[in-house]
Amino acid sequence: MLPTITLAPGREKSVLRRHPWIFSKAVAKEDNSIPPGSVVKVNAADCSFLALGIYSPKSQIRVRLLSFNEQDNIDAAFVQQRIENACELRQRLIARGNDGVRLVASEGDYLPGLIVDKYNEFLVIAISSWAAESLREHIIQALKKLYPDCSIYERSDSKSRLKEGLKARCGVIAGKEPDDIIYVKENGLIYLPIDIKNGHKTGGYLDQRQSRYKAYTLSKGARVLNCFSYTGGFGLWALKGGAARVENVDVSELALTHAKDGVVFNHLDPGRCRFLKKDVFAYLRQQTAKGEKYDLVILDPPKFAESAANLKQACRGYQDINRLGLSLVAKGGRLLTFSCSGLMEPTLFQKICADAALDAGVEAQVISTLRQDEDHVVSLPCPESFYLKGLVIAVR
Repeated sequence: MLPTITLAPGREKSVLRRHPWIFSKAVAKEDNSIPPGSVVKVNAADCSFLALGIYSPKSQIRVRLLSFNEQDNIDAAFVQQRIENACELRQRLIARGNDGVRLVASEGDYLPGLIVDKYNEFLVIAISSWAAESLREHIIQALKKLYPDCSIYERSDSKSRLKEGLKARCGVIAGKEPDDIIYVKENGLIYLPIDIKNGHKTGGYLDQRQSRYKAYTLSKGARVLNCFSYTGGFGLWALKGGAARVENVDVSELALTHAKDGVVFNHLDPGRCRFLKKDVFAYLRQQTAKGEKYDLVILDPPKFAESAANLKQACRGYQDINRLGLSLVAKGGRLLTFSCSGLMEPTLFQKICADAALDAGVEAQVISTLRQDEDHVVSLPCPESFYLKGLVIAVR
């Protein structure tokens, strides 16, 4: 018999809407001796069944839900089916010339806390919660069955693991060690440099695939400023699109080295680009003071809002950076600006950019919106799985 978590009266509403998280404040009764990673049954206050999930006693998200069917067994077959369903969704994307694809997107694919990215013949898994940690061996076996020719590498080293009481774990699970840098084809046109072992997250940012293509369409003859450039994905697409010059700005020397190598690997003109190891905020202020102008400015910063407690501070950061970015856009030019903070609502982000334009003294219009690419699927009951918001802003 499974251990039971009982909710407080009235706290079952989100579960009935199939949201996958049970927060600690919603719990009325739990047995503190339940081991972390245990499958538990979640009941309403009247003892009626609600869902099955994985228990995490140290996290504010006490239970991450996996099924709303009391007859389900959370076992190897269950995990195999979930992963097969997720991979099937990505086949058309792979067929369109993409060697880098997110196969499993955590809550978006009903496997909370699990990311699986495929880079050519490497599968990279990142586990951030007990919900996925407890199923780790089933996950590995499912991936081996589906992709027998692929090596599997683990990058379970996120801050989220600490909140769950889990230690970081990285390294080869199956197959061979990846090279320091590998390249994956994107939209059949560009090879992106990916650093599996030492790069951010799993090594690359596949969620910006179509946004990078948008930059390509806006870059012909343009002076481009690519901020928080990482390994230079936006810059590569801008060069491919015919940019007159591209400035890639990042604080990581290693990332900039990979970006330089990416230009050479793609047979693009290194004479049309610069790689600047600088703090982006400081560089934007410097360029603004000098009166520099660009036809295309790209702002793709890291997550500013880590929690609801610092959302207000994050809003100030977004407003400041967008004010500076808009100040540098020439009349008739474009700003591509993003927020990857899940707590940042799209309407709030647009308001922040509107205030930034006012502060910068420019007239600006949103001409299109951008979002995480299609392999970063969003679960309808879990709006938190929609995290990446982008705006294409024209300066008049």
